[in-house]
Order: sequence, then structure tokens, then C-alpha cells
Amino acid sequence: MNVSMKTITLIFFICLISTSHHSIADTAPKPLQVRTIAIAPYGIDNSGQLSGIYYDLTHSLLLKSGIAAEHHIFPYGRIMHELKLGKTDLTIMFKYKELTNYVDYIHPLPALKNVVIGRHGSNYQSIKQLEGLNIAYLNGAKFSDEIDNNPKILKQVVVDFHQGLLMLKKSRVDAIIGPMRPIISSANKLGLNESYFGKALVVSERTPWLQLSKQSKSHISAEKLKIIFSAMIDQGALESIQKNYP
Repeated sequence: MNVSMKTITLIFFICLISTSHHSIADTAPKPLQVRTIAIAPYGIDNSGQLSGIYYDLTHSLLLKSGIAAEHHIFPYGRIMHELKLGKTDLTIMFKYKELTNYVDYIHPLPALKNVVIGRHGSNYQSIKQLEGLNIAYLNGAKFSDEIDNNPKILKQVVVDFHQGLLMLKKSRVDAIIGPMRPIISSANKLGLNESYFGKALVVSERTPWLQLSKQSKSHISAEKLKIIFSAMIDQGALESIQKNYP
């Protein structure tokens, strides 16, 4: 009987310890899930070595905020999907209508001009002039509502600007669309300089925002992030980082 009671008591304490352990684990704060878009020079994954303008800026924000985080560089479309599910907590990207109900916009960054640009000799003067042309278009991104809603402008979906530029070089597309800086950054890696291109047509101007998923379970203070990030921008943190990515 004594052996039986000792066994029961031992089992009880094991269960108690196990339950306590799980209770503590469940209530422990989880690392903030941070994602940066996989578009050079904003997010660069060089065989696991992560860097980039937005990556460095967000990393600095996390350090100043004292927030434990897991920071990865993912494709545009995947981040948008994860923001809706709360798998991504924090990112920097353009505002999108389909994300309006899923994210809180914390603070804007300087606006970026989106362009359509082709090979040397091309000189697009209007969006109407793009009808019948095939344009390399980054998967998951939306750079121009007018182009998106025009079925006469053909879109060739690409995973990144590198692929889009390779297709442009091989004449498989007539032009590429996106912010000028990452297009030129990717072109330089292919040995193409600005003289390779024709005249750029500005098709939109959009503002990137630091944004937090409403589905986030991190309980991080959006107001705290806004105060720290706003101060960083005012103090020139973005311009300082951009100097590292000519």
C-alpha cells in the first residue's frame, strides 16, 4: 500500500511540474515576427547574410525598442499573406487595399516613384502607349492601379527584378515596372548600367509604411513603435543607412 501511495504521489508531482512548465511556456512572450521584402536594396539575402535598407532600418528599430524578434527576408506575396494570418507581425511595404482590415499603419517613409522602363531607345509617354506590350511585373506587388486594371497591357509575373531584367535582356518582355532604385540595383548586378535603358515613365507614387498586423499575438505597443520610429526618421536614420547601399 505504501509503495502504491508513493507511486501516486510521484505521479502527482510530475504532473504538477509538467503543468506548471507548460503554463509558464504558454504565457512567455514570443519573439516578434518581422519580415522585410526580398527586393534589393531594401531586403537582401546573400546566402543567409541578411541586409538591406529596410532590413537595417527595422533591425535598428528593434534594438532601440528592446524587442526580441525573428527577422527574415521573404517575397512580397508571402508577407502579405502572413500579415492577414498574423504569422508576420511587422513589416515595411506599400499600403494595399486588401490589407486595410488586417494591419495598423504605424508611420510613413518617403514616397517612392514607380516607373515603367524598357531598353535603350524606348520612350514611353503615357500608360495608353503601353497597351499591347508585355511588362515584367513583380509577383504580389501592385505598382499602378491604372496598369493593373488595363487588360490590354500584358503582365509577365516574375519572382524578382533580377528575373524581370533577364527577361528584358532576352527580349521576352518589352519593359519592367517598379521603383527605379531596386531596378537599377538589380541591373548593376547583371552588368547593366543606366545607359542600357530608355526613358522611364513614372506611373505612380506610393508611400511605404511601417505596419503591424492586427492579428499579431505579440501585444506590442503600436504607439511605442511609432514614437521610436518617428524619432529615427526625423534624426536621419534612413538617409544614413541608404548611404551604405549606393
